Amino acid sequence: MTLRAYPRLLTAALLATSLLAAVCSTAHAGIVIVGTRVIYRGSEPETVVKLNNQGDMPGLAQVWLDRGDPNAPPATVDVPFTVMPPVSRIDPGKAQTLRILYTGETLPTDKESVFWLNVLEVPPKAARKPGEENALTLAFRTRIKLFYRPVSLQGDPAQAPSQLSWRLVQAGSQPVLEVSNPTPYHVTIAELVLRTGDRQSRFDAGEMVPPGESRRLSLKGEAGGSGGTGGTGGAAVEYHVVNDFGARVTLQGKLQPALTASR
Repeated sequence: MTLRAYPRLLTAALLATSLLAAVCSTAHAGIVIVGTRVIYRGSEPETVVKLNNQGDMPGLAQVWLDRGDPNAPPATVDVPFTVMPPVSRIDPGKAQTLRILYTGETLPTDKESVFWLNVLEVPPKAARKPGEENALTLAFRTRIKLFYRPVSLQGDPAQAPSQLSWRLVQAGSQPVLEVSNPTPYHVTIAELVLRTGDRQSRFDAGEMVPPGESRRLSLKGEAGGSGGTGGTGGAAVEYHVVNDFGARVTLQGKLQPALTASR
C-alpha cells in the first residue's frame, strides 16, 4: 500500500489540526507515539518507532515524513526516507512498530538534518444512535521531529546546548536576545529567563536553533527593555533545552556585554 492509495486520509491529515484546535479540550488521541523525537544515526541501516493504541477502539494509523511544512500533502513531499508500514490498523491495547529507512539521497555530512514524522489516526466510523446523526468524528495528527545524524559528526550532541552564545541586539526600537549555535547539532530551547540585576524577562514560545545559525528571541519583561540595555555586564541567561530523550535540561549562560544595532 502507498500513501497515494488513501486520498481521503491525506485530506483528513490537512484538516486535522484545525479540527483539534476547536474541540481537543474534551477529546484525546488513542494512538500515541512512544517518545517525542526520533534520532536516526547514520551508522544504522534503519531506526524504529513504536505506536501504542491506548484507546478502547481500533484505529487506523497513517504515517509519513515531511521537511517542515505541516500543510504539505503527504503524496507530494519528497524526503530521503521510507516508512513501513505507511498505513496500519492498531487494535486497542496493541502496538505497531514503524521502520524508517534512509534511502541514500545526499544529505549534509557536516551537520544534522531535521524532518518531521506525522502520525494520523483515523478512528472507525461509529454506529450512530437516534439523535446522534450530527456527531463529530475526529482525526488526530501528531508530529514529532526526526533528526538525521551523520556518522562523521564531531562532538557530543548532549554538550551542544552548553555551547550556545547569547547577546542583546537592537531590532528596530526594541532589543531582542540573539542566540547562536556553533555546533553541528540542532538545539531546541523550550523557554528561558534573562536576569539583569533585579530585573528579568522571559521567552516561553519555544525555538529550535539549527546548526551554525542564529535566532532572535523576543522577550517579555524588564531585563531586555530600555531600562536593562545600558549595561549588560553580569547579565545571565537561564535556559531550558530538550535533549534526545525529550527531557528538559536547565543550563546557565552569560550574556555578551556588547549591544549592537541591527540593520
